[in-house]
Amino acid sequence: MPDPFYITTAISYPNGRPHIGHAYEAIATDAVARFQRQMGRDVFFLTGTDEHGLKMAQTARERGIEPAALAEEMSSYFREMDDRLNISYDRFIRTTEPAHHKASQAIWQAMVDNGDIYLGRYEGWYSVRDEAYYDEKELVTADTGERLSPQGTEVEWTVEESWFFRLSKYQQPLLDHYNAHPDFIRPEARRNEVMRFVEGGLSDLSISRTSFDWGVKVPGSDDHVMYVWVDALTNYVTGVGYPEKTEAYKRFWPADIHIIGKDIVRFHAVYWPAFLMSAGVPLPHQVFGHGFILHRGEKMSKSLGNVVDPHELADAFGVDQLRYFLLREVTFGQDGTYSADAIVTRVNADLANSFGNLAQRTLSFIAKNCDGVLPQGGKGDAADEELLALVAEATAQELPRLFGELALSQGIEAWLRAVFACNQYIDAQAPWTLRKTDPDRMLAVLGTLYQTIRDLAVAIVPIIPNAAAKLLDQMGIPAEERVFAALADRGSYARLAASGFRLEPPTPIFPRLEMPGEGS
Repeated sequence: MPDPFYITTAISYPNGRPHIGHAYEAIATDAVARFQRQMGRDVFFLTGTDEHGLKMAQTARERGIEPAALAEEMSSYFREMDDRLNISYDRFIRTTEPAHHKASQAIWQAMVDNGDIYLGRYEGWYSVRDEAYYDEKELVTADTGERLSPQGTEVEWTVEESWFFRLSKYQQPLLDHYNAHPDFIRPEARRNEVMRFVEGGLSDLSISRTSFDWGVKVPGSDDHVMYVWVDALTNYVTGVGYPEKTEAYKRFWPADIHIIGKDIVRFHAVYWPAFLMSAGVPLPHQVFGHGFILHRGEKMSKSLGNVVDPHELADAFGVDQLRYFLLREVTFGQDGTYSADAIVTRVNADLANSFGNLAQRTLSFIAKNCDGVLPQGGKGDAADEELLALVAEATAQELPRLFGELALSQGIEAWLRAVFACNQYIDAQAPWTLRKTDPDRMLAVLGTLYQTIRDLAVAIVPIIPNAAAKLLDQMGIPAEERVFAALADRGSYARLAASGFRLEPPTPIFPRLEMPGEGS
């Protein structure tokens, strides 16, 4: 049976509609999941919505509806976004599901049984927007003199009875785990931030609220609901069947990787492993905190009027084009920026002019001048073998290695260098000239190009799955050969040619983009 691979996004907080940051995380996680499937892994990909907490209760009250109705409506927008962006999730979880309430109460009880939860009184600073508590030493002072959280959000002084988690008990176990598993938190900058935070000392954590009731009830204390992050983080084990030791749980937990935004690394790399240690549940292998997507270098906000619906971007540029731009342009783990003109420029240069044009002119030439019969034999030379070796190195070795390291943009760059090499080859060999001067050589050139285009299309499936599939369909490549292991099989082209496959005149895969509002 293939090796299991369990990957998650952070579950999205749906007190507003999804934005480009949600889309970016979903797209990046999807690319990794698709890559691992192509590598032969048995992948389970979890995403969903985190629907409890004070912000949801307040938003529902402002709209004059029940929190459950708000959660139902808003969660649907996130599922629609995922489906529109071709996100290949295996489970879309909602924290309002009864199974999740059961799992959250089970992990709570396990922490109680370990002596790590006690009743006390919380007095301190709380950010409704962040759904987070902050120590006095963490607050910053705005120019106005207002006290703010480290994220720049408003905080309020809160006093209420609360259950507490003995987070302080896990300071050293957490540091020991970070040191024993250097890749537990990535990238390195996130790891360093967390290490400094934990080394600075951990206070026990208030993990229940009595000021509202929209959440998971605390076992034995129905007037308390769990702090939203206790229940939100538990979704990752709910999704594979916790607390029952289901086959899915035994197969997929611990998760291989949680892909999350850098602003919630503390919850995933400090609180979550501490809860799991207390509950006797194995820790995930890795937490990866990606950067923010900025619009022309600015953070997006409603006041600036630069918040863009991902559906609008998909309508304007195409789903695969948007996916390609975000994963090619942004170094995964760092902040990145986007604009309409940057998307148009990048997509036209890489996909329309380079890869799309390479495929279109090669396949059109074969359809027209070879009557769609795949060229075989011919007069080969060293240039053919050199190109085949270069493309094989990029698609079967370099790109998989980089994608496996989550270096997504660098992997695409390796792929693009191979595309450029193919374009240099076709220009140098000029099969349109060879058709008259050396038809035997033309056959070898076209056969070489067909094989390299096939390899390039298979390798880029995780990034642009629809477009790559359309190209591979036109080329007659069977589904079982659209995996990385098949790229080493040099006999596949001969088998396809011998099968009687005939290439129809191809449909362009990547039409050139125009700026929205321009052109016809």
